[in-house]
Amino acid sequence: MENNKVAINLVTWNGQDFVAACLDSALSQTYQNYEILIVDNGSIDGTPEFIKKKYPQLRLIENDKNLGFAAGHNLAIKNSDGEFILCLNQDVILDKNFLQKAVEQFKKDGRIGAIQAKLLRLKKENTGFVKTGIIDTTGLLMLKNRRIVNRTQGLKDTGQFSQIEEVFGADGAAPLFRRVALAETKLPNSKNSKADDFFDEDFFSYKEDVDLAWRLRLYGWKIIYLPDAIAWHARGSGDSAAFGPFDIIRERRKINDFSKSLSFANQRLMQLKNEQWLLLLRDSFWFVPKEVAAWIYVLIFEKYNFQALKNLLQQLPAACQKRKIIKKRTKVGAKTMAQWFK
Repeated sequence: MENNKVAINLVTWNGQDFVAACLDSALSQTYQNYEILIVDNGSIDGTPEFIKKKYPQLRLIENDKNLGFAAGHNLAIKNSDGEFILCLNQDVILDKNFLQKAVEQFKKDGRIGAIQAKLLRLKKENTGFVKTGIIDTTGLLMLKNRRIVNRTQGLKDTGQFSQIEEVFGADGAAPLFRRVALAETKLPNSKNSKADDFFDEDFFSYKEDVDLAWRLRLYGWKIIYLPDAIAWHARGSGDSAAFGPFDIIRERRKINDFSKSLSFANQRLMQLKNEQWLLLLRDSFWFVPKEVAAWIYVLIFEKYNFQALKNLLQQLPAACQKRKIIKKRTKVGAKTMAQWFK
């Protein structure tokens, strides 16, 4: 039975500077049929104590250590019961009509599995937060060479992206999901056969949102960009959707080493799990040069990634098993999927 309830699931980690603004925006929604669940990933800056003092009415699950984005949100999803789920980053501030617009769109089409809001850039200054008119993302864009970028990132919002449209995927900062779509795409946890993953916990963090979007697309779910649902995000890395090789390197150097290691390994695991080989063969002209260049760059300039490569090899068997499950459940052929590789 439909209840139109939204589960607002917030995962925090050392986010005391952001969490009040985030939660206040969630509590100020014009749409009132929601619940809020906070999962703290072992913060050591006083975040859980702050939440318990200022928001005693909210549910809080405290983890002893940082389980990562994927495991944190999986825990929240399993402990919430909304028909729709907002996976919220601590550095996001929601417009007051955010949930209202999203639920209205979900109700128009039962095959919408996820919604991407219009995210604008949020700046943190000494006097507080500044909501800018610079676009943070309007959705995930998958290129033919298998690079993933945030559409229109870094551009000034002048209303040019005001049309509802389908996108490849929803970025992980504030994606909204239909619960039944997540239930259909879950996979067995590689460390606990009795547990299920919505976001792949082998990823810990980075690319888990793209991986889930790819699965939703393979299973025939729609992912919609909804410009009337607005939020502001203080993105930690990546200022623009770089395309040229030197721009890509410049943006990559802004990312910390740990994040780059995870991202590099997870990109390959994600492709192994979800790739349709006929489609990859079609795109080999774009994919092969990019992949060769990526490996050469990492082996020469990012030797700390050797540990990531070791982890990648260790995770390959589990990824192959997950691929078998995904292939059995895939409903969309390569010809249809090709439209999402630009």
